[in-house]
Amino acid sequence: MNPVWSPDGRYIVFQGAGGLFWTRSDGADKPQPLTQSKSQQFPWSFTPDGKRLAWNEQQESESVLWSVPVEGGGVGLRAAKPEVLLQTSFDLRHPMFSPDGRWLAYTSNESGTYQVYVRAFPDKGGKWQISNSGGSFPVWSDNGRELFFRNLDSRVMVAAYAAKGDSFVADKPRVWSEQRIADMGAIGGRTYDLAPDGKRVAALMTAEGPEAQAAQNHVIFLENFFDELRRRIPVNK
Repeated sequence: MNPVWSPDGRYIVFQGAGGLFWTRSDGADKPQPLTQSKSQQFPWSFTPDGKRLAWNEQQESESVLWSVPVEGGGVGLRAAKPEVLLQTSFDLRHPMFSPDGRWLAYTSNESGTYQVYVRAFPDKGGKWQISNSGGSFPVWSDNGRELFFRNLDSRVMVAAYAAKGDSFVADKPRVWSEQRIADMGAIGGRTYDLAPDGKRVAALMTAEGPEAQAAQNHVIFLENFFDELRRRIPVNK
């Protein structure tokens, strides 16, 4: 479903059959349609003011990042006409607006490997690659100084950045934690999120060690358990 909360916490937008849907976060109403599409739509982020929503959508041989103006009120969320953020023949995913609404981070495989990029919003033609050895699922820190992502080794990375006019300047990414998080692939759901203070991460973790991982992936059935028990430990003993 890939749910996304509106900045004011009043609504949740999620993927559904035939488009995107919204529902009240307090569960007071049934889910209602927000957009319509024959393709799967995956919502990812609102602008900080909650007036625009971004999602990615796969359309036959091309991938598209979309955004749509939205309004919230007494009748719930209403969407205007969707607008294309970015459209290429490469796989585009995970569009995330920055805390000030000036930048858009996303994932693309245009280099042959999934990497994290940043563009200005609205787009002015510039593009900055943030990850240097694979990356996906960008998440902005609320402090406006750091951009997090997951690398190919399933570790959380972070890159400090600064905006200088229309240019985006990012430092070399560093490992934020050596602990590996769960990996559902670049096309799967996000398995981590950042706390507002930027100091903690909530994550879905993998089992540690090959034995623990194998236990998660296998179910063992033992048939005729009591017959085997009686054979090994006779009742007269």
